[in-house]
Amino acid sequence: MAGASTSELLGPLNAVEQKYAPPMLWTLGDVGLLQHHPRVAVVGTRHPSLEGERRARRLVKELVGHGAIVVSGLAEGIDTIAHTQTMALDGRTIAVIGTPIDDVFPKANAALQRQIGEGHLLVSEFAPGSSVSKGNFPRRNRTMALIADASVIVEAGEGSGTLSQGWEALRLGRPLFLLKSLVESGLTWPREMIDHGAFVLAGMDELLRVLPTDGIREAVAF
Repeated sequence: MAGASTSELLGPLNAVEQKYAPPMLWTLGDVGLLQHHPRVAVVGTRHPSLEGERRARRLVKELVGHGAIVVSGLAEGIDTIAHTQTMALDGRTIAVIGTPIDDVFPKANAALQRQIGEGHLLVSEFAPGSSVSKGNFPRRNRTMALIADASVIVEAGEGSGTLSQGWEALRLGRPLFLLKSLVESGLTWPREMIDHGAFVLAGMDELLRVLPTDGIREAVAF
């Protein structure tokens, strides 16, 4: 594993990004993935519904098909699906984790973390050997939002930790998308995020328009 300044790894940062970026990032794996675009964060609840799982897999399939690097947080649920589905489709993935790279959470994802570190990329803002606290994970979401060109929330309930990813993306001025099913769910938080600039994602066209990618296939509804 190696440590480097965030600006060295991600390139020049604007004033807002500099304000919220961690000073250092530690990496394990193919650090060249941080030089390639588009990078899209796919995040959501640790306890997805069957329909949420289906939507996550479908979204990842479309992203990989367009050459996107799928970014997620190695948590259980939607994050795990995002990473595993990407690798199953021979895509590339980045896991931004809330522990040092020499630690694992959740323990159930130890093998997955090892696989990503060996063939893809692990990123942490926490120095090797440092302690882990609950506050690490919202900070991880801020860094994930910084690394991604755009973020998509697949499924999340009221008060979900996933929501911090959305607010951090909006704070950084990065595109944030919420699946249409979330907006129609009756939850209050999707409308609050839309009022602050989030977009509703009904099909891939809306997302592809804001990404540095070529070629748009026929829109797919989620």
